[in-house]
Amino acid sequence: MNTICLSTRQHCPNPLHHLWNNHGVWWFHGTFHLPDGTRERKRVNLKTRCEHEARRKRDQLIARLSQPLLHA
Repeated sequence: MNTICLSTRQHCPNPLHHLWNNHGVWWFHGTFHLPDGTRERKRVNLKTRCEHEARRKRDQLIARLSQPLLHA
């Protein structure tokens, strides 16, 4: 199966990795490497002002976007 991988450059853990706060609202920003050798940037408004909720939503988003691709 082909998979999509999230690009990371950090070697140390950071609980806010792929998150940024834009005027009080948290956003996700990440680059996904696709099986065909291309990559796609995703920027998603997480629609929360709570850091804990933003981390939870980021983790769910990464899990959903990183699911294996099924062949038709």
